[in-house]
Formats: sequence, C-alpha cells, structure tokens
Amino acid sequence: MDAGVPIKNTCAGISVGRFSDENDQNEVFVTDIIGEEDFFGDMDFKVSGTREGITGIQLDLKARGLTIKQIDRIFAQAKRGRFHIIEQMESVIPAPRQTISPFAPRLITITINPEKIGKLIGPGGKMIRAIQDKWGVTIEVEDDGTVFISAPNGEAIAGAQTEVEALTAEIKVGTIFTGKVVSMKDFGVFVELAAGTDGMCHISELATGYVKQVTDVVKIGDVIKVKVINVDDQGRIKLSRKAVMMDEQKATEAAAH
Repeated sequence: MDAGVPIKNTCAGISVGRFSDENDQNEVFVTDIIGEEDFFGDMDFKVSGTREGITGIQLDLKARGLTIKQIDRIFAQAKRGRFHIIEQMESVIPAPRQTISPFAPRLITITINPEKIGKLIGPGGKMIRAIQDKWGVTIEVEDDGTVFISAPNGEAIAGAQTEVEALTAEIKVGTIFTGKVVSMKDFGVFVELAAGTDGMCHISELATGYVKQVTDVVKIGDVIKVKVINVDDQGRIKLSRKAVMMDEQKATEAAAH
C-alpha cells in the first residue's frame, strides 16, 4: 500500500498455535506471529486474508491431525487476530497511495518506429549500452519496435524513457525539445535534441528581441527549450527558442486573466 500497489482490500496474516498434553486431552490455542509454537507446540496454523475472506493458509502440524471442531476454532481465532492487525495497519495508511513509490521497481513498454531501432542500438550496441549504464536499467528491443525498459526505481526509468524517446522521436514541426547547445556560429547555434540528432536555431530565433551576437544569449553547454519550426527535404531541422518564449508568455498572460 505504501508503494502504491492498487490492492482491493487491506490484507494481513496471523498464526494460531496449539499446545497439548501427552494424551492430547487438554489443549490451548494461542494467537502468535513470533514463532514460539514452531518449537514448543504441535501446530502452527497461518491464515492470511482481508475483511472479505481468506487469501491463503499454511499449516505445520506435529500431531496426527485436526478435527473439524478444532479447525472451526482456529479460523475464528485467526479472524479476530487478522481483523485487529488490519485495524492497526489502516490507522497508519487507510488505502494504497495514488502513485507508485519512486523507490519501487518499474517495467514499462513503449513503441518506436522499427526504422529507428538501429539508431537506438547504435554501432555495436553503443547507444543502448550507454543508456543502460547511465541509468542502471535493462532495455530489450523487439523487431516490431516494442521496447521494454525495466529499472530499480522511478527516477531511473523516467530518465531512460526520456532518452529512448528523444533518440527515436519523429521530429515534427511544432514539437518542443529541451536540448543542449553543442555548437555556436555567427549565424546561430546547433542544439542536440537527442544523441546523434541536432537542429539549428538561427540568431533571429534565439530571443524575442534583437540579438546582436549569439554569445549575448547562450553559450556552449547551455540547456534550452526550442520548438521545431521546419524540417526540410534533407532532414535538416530548424529550431526556435523565441517561439517557446512567446508561447510561455501567452500562457502566463492568459493565466493572469
């Protein structure tokens, strides 16, 4: 529940132990979750379940057997114990959390264009290994473009998913990317949208006002948001930082009103 697993009902378990004399004439049933009955008693009857019913049982028995009357008593005693534990659990956390814990392992499936598989894998597996090593994840790719990513936590899987999607993304006009400035020229800058995919942002598209020179706005290594404004027949990508800034400004003004 704390991890965000969407279980239908709170589930708890309890053990009922049995002690008897040599002639099996006198007996006592104890409610226990520690395990003393394993060593000193002749029965360890574990029952797990919810308020709705039993989900599992497991019995260790040194005696020759149990009667129906004994089993009725055991289940009734286990029910009381189970309900008590459920009440204690729900006083701390009444329902599963709405989101999965960031520390919980994850497995996701995404679909990419099969033509992009080679780019994801890279020469000799260079690209896919780099992503796996960086985030500590496992990536498996099917021929139809199905990609399985498994990771030990939420941060790792989010980071790996972002890189896979960026690397295999279909560059379309209007798409906004967060990329790194990797090259600077007098006429503009080149921004890395994904590993092996760069776009050019002209100096006139770097800011909403006049820009005298590129270095007045950005420098190598800066991470900036850019919008794709054109992809020509040769696959060259034109970007605009100004378009993103204008969109954000409009959104802010709209929210203010």
